[in-house]
Order: sequence, then structure tokens, then C-alpha cells
Amino acid sequence: MKIEFKIKEKEEFTIVHFELRENITPEILQELKPPEVDGTKGVVLSGRGPIWLYCYLTHYYHPTKFIATFDPRIGAVIVESHNPDYKVGEIIEVNVNEL
Repeated sequence: MKIEFKIKEKEEFTIVHFELRENITPEILQELKPPEVDGTKGVVLSGRGPIWLYCYLTHYYHPTKFIATFDPRIGAVIVESHNPDYKVGEIIEVNVNEL
């Protein structure tokens, strides 16, 4: 596969990290199968990729408790939430080096 996924379970969220093995085009989304996660937890997306891939993954994981995107400068920024304990714009400390 052109995209390799790794997941790391944490108490309140799952880190979904991806790495591109080669250049990708939008057509890959038609057959992409992101890893399944526990929908009662949040998801932290991590990896270097095009914005349209992040949009796809955000939509895919929409039913989870919250979605955050990892920024190595500041941490994981919550961008979508279904739980009042996790507010959009909040930052979660995440160590993606554990993957």
C-alpha cells in the first residue's frame, strides 16, 4: 500500500499515524481503508500528507469522541468534538515518538 498506518492506543484516544511510501494522488481515496479504532475514544491524526488526505481521515473518523491533528510544534489540536470535555482549539499533549 502507498500509505502505511500505525496506531497507538492511549487511555482517552488513539493515535493514527501514517507515512506515505510514495507520492499519492486523490484517486487513492476510493480504495483507502484506514485502521478501525474504538469509537468511544478520540482520534489524533499524525503524519505528513496532503490536506485532502487529512480531510478524508477527519470525515472517516467523524463518529469518534473527538478528532485532533498533531502539530509537532505545539501538540495535538482538537479540530472536531462530540464531547463537551474536549473543546475545539484545545491542545492535547501527545508523544508520537512512541510509535
